[in-house]
Amino acid sequence: MDQINHLKNKISSFFSWLLLSLIILSSTFLMVLSASQEAAIMDELAHIPAAYSYLRFFDYRLNPEHPPLVKVLAAIPLVFKKLNFPLNQEIWTKEVNGQWAVGNQFIYWLNENKADEIIFLARIFPIFLTITLVVFVYWWSRKLFGKWWAQIPAFLVAFSPHFLAHGHYVTTDVGATLGFFIGLYFFNKQLNSPTPKNTILAGIFFGIAQLMKFSVILLVPLFLFLTIIHWIISCKEKNILLKSKNSFSFLISYLKSLVIIFLIGLAVVWLVYFIFTLNYPASKQQADTEFILSSFAGGPDKEWKSCQLKSLSLRCLANLDIWMAKVPVLRALGHYLLGILMVMQRSAGGNTAYFLGEISGGGWWYYFPVVFLLKESLPALIITLLGIILGLGRIFIKKIRHLNSLREYLMMNFAEFSMLVMVIFYWLYSINSPLNIGFRHILPTIPFIYILATGSLKKWVDKKNEAKINLRQEIQKITSKHLKIGIILFLLVWALIETVVATPYFISYFNQIGGGVKNGYRFVTDSNYDWGQDLLRLKNFVEKNGIEKIAVDYFGGGDIFYYLKDRAVSWQSAKGNPADFGIKWLAISINSLQGATARPTKGFQRKPEDEYSWLSRYSQPFARVGTSIFVYYLELE
Repeated sequence: MDQINHLKNKISSFFSWLLLSLIILSSTFLMVLSASQEAAIMDELAHIPAAYSYLRFFDYRLNPEHPPLVKVLAAIPLVFKKLNFPLNQEIWTKEVNGQWAVGNQFIYWLNENKADEIIFLARIFPIFLTITLVVFVYWWSRKLFGKWWAQIPAFLVAFSPHFLAHGHYVTTDVGATLGFFIGLYFFNKQLNSPTPKNTILAGIFFGIAQLMKFSVILLVPLFLFLTIIHWIISCKEKNILLKSKNSFSFLISYLKSLVIIFLIGLAVVWLVYFIFTLNYPASKQQADTEFILSSFAGGPDKEWKSCQLKSLSLRCLANLDIWMAKVPVLRALGHYLLGILMVMQRSAGGNTAYFLGEISGGGWWYYFPVVFLLKESLPALIITLLGIILGLGRIFIKKIRHLNSLREYLMMNFAEFSMLVMVIFYWLYSINSPLNIGFRHILPTIPFIYILATGSLKKWVDKKNEAKINLRQEIQKITSKHLKIGIILFLLVWALIETVVATPYFISYFNQIGGGVKNGYRFVTDSNYDWGQDLLRLKNFVEKNGIEKIAVDYFGGGDIFYYLKDRAVSWQSAKGNPADFGIKWLAISINSLQGATARPTKGFQRKPEDEYSWLSRYSQPFARVGTSIFVYYLELE
């Protein structure tokens, strides 16, 4: 009998992994398909040349506002190609962080007709990172819920239009998601079993996480909070009074492990930054650092000695970073700190964004909740909402009355609790930030939301009735269980259909409430809808329609002259109507159009000549290229 059960488990496990493999292959195919059809999006223009310079020249002068790991991986296929780089141009030798100009030269003009190949090759490893995330989601979920229930969050991540979109770009958003995920996974493993091996692994993966995106530094306060909670729960479990000496000693052991994790992580960061700053001239790094931080928090504090005696203000951190750049053994960490300070500066300053008919530079506190409701697929929203309702019913209504039961619940489900804390903590941080760029900034929370929802649904389906039941009640129970499973399967099939229908326009995906793929731009743009991905499609449209000259107002990482040659004329609203200059056609990115025509919020300044007021005489565009470029036919007067 044991052998039969063992055989059944092996067969079941085989088919579970087979299903996961099919999910991964399908997800990979969709990302490759989209990657092969899209032009460089805005951030790739900076990230791709930076990636190549790190791995080819071990020089980190470009794009210091993002950590290197995702970019370095993206550059692996490129270093095997014979490519030219603007090493002798002033944009590299003299300019401070000349990432955009270097990117334009490297991708479009120094390597004859290889732009599309460069962009596609650079996207291979980001796709690999996305698939790695899917596997990790499955792996942790499998440990929590079993091999079949683990398929649900893995499926939702693999076929999420948002992960399919950002998962094939050379950007750091999916990398950040993976960083948060592996960091929290190995930290939970260390808390549950604080062996030297697990502590080292937690430290290494904490360091790797920090190399994905600077926002992952939020793991530091998160780990500290979870450490305190785990210590309190463990004291209760061991009947140790919190005010006793034993409790204090216990706390010291927890904090000691946490410090070791952070130090190991810092060592990993230092090592990687040391490698990729080897050929970054020290004098150039010092000059670049001073220039970049010259306006940070009012400029560095020139009185360094007095700064040391004060609290660590932002000005002091700037001054510290400039000093670190001058110390050989510390300049690698100084470059890491520079990136953090640049992100802090940008986050505090906000950005210009279009949202719900308005244009603003200060942001909206409700931006991310609304964008989440408009862009997340309806089946995924239903699964999430159902999981929340069922979870609240179980935990807060039944458990909160009994602290002992709550403590036992947390000990038994601490991994899920840590995910919940991470989601809440990250969302509060995001809502408080004026940097409203897009759905991609809340991606790190999405896998955790899917896992928490799945755990709640599993408890709902497997609900046990300890009282004795008769045959009729048993049949009703089985029927109810099958009905619940049917509902979940229906929602998953619906989610898959949503993704297939949206293919290959994943970045522009909105749910039906948000207007769908075609009309989501009415609510919000930027990386939610238009990031410059459709320039290749514009090229095909121009060639197909035999257009000899077209004015182009383009937002993105492509180069209109590379793709359209002398047919393109760069355009902005202030130049007036192209028809007045004998140009019959105008192509304009939706992001540019919404930014020019939306209602400015109080305090936002926009010049009248930049508002495309003359375009109102043309009621409808002649055509739409992809999802994000409107093409107008301008009749000559």
